[in-house]
Amino acid sequence: MVLLHGLLMNHTVWDTTIGLLPPGFRYIRPDLPLGAHPIPLEPGTDLSMRGLNGLLADFLAALDLDDVVLVHSDWGGSLFLTAYGLDERVGRMIVLPCEAFDNFPPGLPGKTATVASYLPGGVVLALRQMRIARLRALPLLFGWMAREPLPDELVRGWTEPGLRDPRIRRDLLAYTRSGFRARDLVADTEALSRFTGDALILWSSAGKVMPRDHGRRLAELIPGARLVEIPDAYVLSMLDRPAAVASAMAEFLTADRAGSER
Repeated sequence: MVLLHGLLMNHTVWDTTIGLLPPGFRYIRPDLPLGAHPIPLEPGTDLSMRGLNGLLADFLAALDLDDVVLVHSDWGGSLFLTAYGLDERVGRMIVLPCEAFDNFPPGLPGKTATVASYLPGGVVLALRQMRIARLRALPLLFGWMAREPLPDELVRGWTEPGLRDPRIRRDLLAYTRSGFRARDLVADTEALSRFTGDALILWSSAGKVMPRDHGRRLAELIPGARLVEIPDAYVLSMLDRPAAVASAMAEFLTADRAGSER
């Protein structure tokens, strides 16, 4: 299982949930180059939507991973592996609330990230604001991303790389400034109708950043998908409701294993 994360976050978003997942599986949590990664990439690396998907596909290949359960959260770009013909190593998917269809970048937090990307010093200012609890609780930052307050230590870990190293900010801007065309985003999401594996759409019933209807639409789009909703959670449901999220993920994982052993 490969568990992904969103913009200005890293693998630690899964810390609360990872210990609740069932044994017998290999859990891999890469740090994507989305602004909280510890090591900058080489200058000139393609960090467009297609480029990031290429990096993800290369990562799966470098570790020789097959029949991967790919877990999407917040950043929806990884849904496009199928559209780009790069999903051959993905056997199943678990989709938590994330960008989809034309919801790129998503809601108020996405608009804030876009504005910060084009203002001189905007990313540094946003990262510093994220470190102040009462500011990050605003809808423009993380107030609509997580229903429960985010711990200071967690957010400091997310913001430290970008505040420390301008090359981390350079990588982030290479992605956020790469451009998103609504028509292409919708078409690349709808390419999931060609995905042949099973999928669990583990959406949240509350929140305003990732529309509730998008969970239903994704479940209808992917032939082998089923929808489970987590109540009283926003985008980062693994932080708001870790036990409920882990339980639904475990049921999906072990049901497939039980079926293969019969």
